[in-house]
Parts: sequence; structure tokens; C-alpha cells
Amino acid sequence: MNRAGAYVTNMTGEAAYQSFRPSPLPPNPPLALDSDCLQLLIDANKELAKLNIAANLIPSTNLFVSMYVRKEALMTSQIEGTQCTLDDILDPNADGNINLDVGDVVNYITAAQYAIERLNELPLCNRLLRETHERLLQGVRGEDKDPGEFRRSQNWIGPRGCALKDARFVPPNVTDMTEALSDLEKYLHAESNLDSLVRAALIHYQFETIHPFLDGNGRIGRLLILLYLMEQGLLDKPVLYVSYFLKKNQVEYYDRISEVRRSGNYEQWVRFFLEAVYAAAKDAMESIRALSELHDRNLMILPQSKRTQDHVRSLFDYVEQYPIIDIKKTSQALGISYNTTASAVRKLINLGILRETTNAARNRVFAYQAYLDILREGT
Repeated sequence: MNRAGAYVTNMTGEAAYQSFRPSPLPPNPPLALDSDCLQLLIDANKELAKLNIAANLIPSTNLFVSMYVRKEALMTSQIEGTQCTLDDILDPNADGNINLDVGDVVNYITAAQYAIERLNELPLCNRLLRETHERLLQGVRGEDKDPGEFRRSQNWIGPRGCALKDARFVPPNVTDMTEALSDLEKYLHAESNLDSLVRAALIHYQFETIHPFLDGNGRIGRLLILLYLMEQGLLDKPVLYVSYFLKKNQVEYYDRISEVRRSGNYEQWVRFFLEAVYAAAKDAMESIRALSELHDRNLMILPQSKRTQDHVRSLFDYVEQYPIIDIKKTSQALGISYNTTASAVRKLINLGILRETTNAARNRVFAYQAYLDILREGT
């Protein structure tokens, strides 16, 4: 037993096993953050504030947001072992030959967008998490794992296919899980003298420890970070992808969470989490700057004559949302003829904005390469 919780014995005889019962938040005794950690907290808050301002000031905010959500979707799914690239998700023909890995990422995008919209109607609560989880697992791997429902049986964490007795970690049994989820929901809205970023760290740790779903806990737990920061007013838009840092430091990420359960040392986890927020905010700022500069630079070289301007500008706006295109789907999306679209594509190729990435005469694909290069960073 330590301040993070205690292991309890379930069942008897050969079937007996121990599961972890987490203590409710906040930690008791209270957190004791050293001066380095407090400085990191100040720095992370500053970077987050700068990012929030930048995200509100840039033109085409929705464009950047949609790209960030896709990048976070990819990163958070890669942490779970999804073998998929940014190009796979953006492939205009993905819906025709969608594989399970791409399906996982696309579902995360849908689930995240749903949750962010739902925050306008519901406070952050267990109901919202269940609804989001249902969308995350709809029609993909894990659809047999009770989408939208908290588990009614014991789960465990360990190598693929391992038995309960060989598990690395056994989350709370169903009774303890139900109580812990209720406590966590109360903590989400309780009065506190702790900074919101510190609370976000504690909330993510607690959710991962409770592990209330049969599948998808990691992805929902990382989305919970973003939802909490938005509800607390630290971010107006979903432009932070913490999974960028967590994926780069994946072993340490899991080790730090495990250390809290092992020793009750929340402080080392909070410090790591603040590093993640700081790094992710800086990275997002850099992406915003690079994408804004690219947007402005290319806008300057688009044709100015009214006759050709409209279709080329429409296509340019479109490729900023969908940086990999084919002519047929693009013409349908823009509501213009195939030939007019092909002509606009040629103009963007001549300007060096688009380039053909396939050599086949049919179903040729074109990419906004400079844009993709910025987005691919870290993936």
C-alpha cells in the first residue's frame, strides 16, 4: 500500500489474483513539486498560452485544426501499435481499400471531433467518455469489446496473448473500477488549488490506471488530456498533440505511470507530463508558423487574372485540407468538371505547389509535398 493505492486479492485458491485499487485524487499527502518542476510548470503554461493565441490569430484556423486532429490521431494510434502513415490516412482512395490500421485512425478522428463538439452540451463526464469510446471502436478492431460500455469483467495489461497470472499490471476489479470512475468524475469538477496542467497529469494517470474499457483505454485517456485542457479554458481549439512527445518517449511514458503505482511517486510523473506539454506546445507553434508561411508564400504566386483565379484558388484551398488528391474525387468535391479540375491541377504543378506522385495514366494522385513534409514531422 502507498498513497497511489493498494493491491487487493480477488477470488480464492488457484484462481486468486491481485488487482490494483487506486486511491482517489488528489494525492494524500499532497504533491510536493520541487523548484525545477515548478519552473517547468510555468514554462509549459507559457507555451500553451502562446499556442492558444497563435491558433486564434492564424487565418484558416479550421484547416490547421483538422490537420492537427489527424496528426494526433495517427500518433496516439501508433503508440498502440497501429502500423499506418500520414499518407495512408490522406490517401483519396483510402475508403475503397481501407485497412484495419487506417480504420483505427479514421475512427479516432471521428471520435475526437465528436467529443470536442459534445463538450458544448455536456460537461466532461463518464457519459461523454462512453459516447466517445463507442465511436472509437465502431466497425474496427475492438468492435467486439463493448464499444461505449465500461467493462463488466477483469482486464489486464501484458504481452499480447498473456494470461492474467502473467500480467504486468491488473487494473481495479469491476467494483473498485466503478467506485474509482465515480471519484474521478467528481475530481474533474472539484475545487482545487492545483494548477490545471498538474490536474491534467493526475487525471490522465488515474484514467490509465482505472482502465475502464476492454479496449481503447490509451487513446481515450490521451484524448481526455485535450478535452480537459479545453474545458479548463487553456485551449480554445484542439491544436495540441501530446502524443507526439509520448510516442518519442514511449518506454519512459509507461515506466513513469507504473512508478506511481509502484511507489506512490506522483511527482516524477507530473514532471514528465509537463515536459510532454511543453514540447508538444513548442512543436505545434513551429508547425503553425511553418504552415502559415507556406500558405502566404503560395497565395502570392497564384494566378491573379479573374478567369483562371477562381478554380485555381478553390483547388488550392482544397489541397490545404486534403494534401493528397486525385482529379475525379476533387472535381466532384469542388462541383466542377473533370477537365477544369485537371487544368487547375496542371497550373498548381507548374507553380511547384503540387506534384504527381504516381506514374499510372489512370487514377493519378497528386500531393502538396511541402505541406506534407511539415505535417510528417515526428510521424
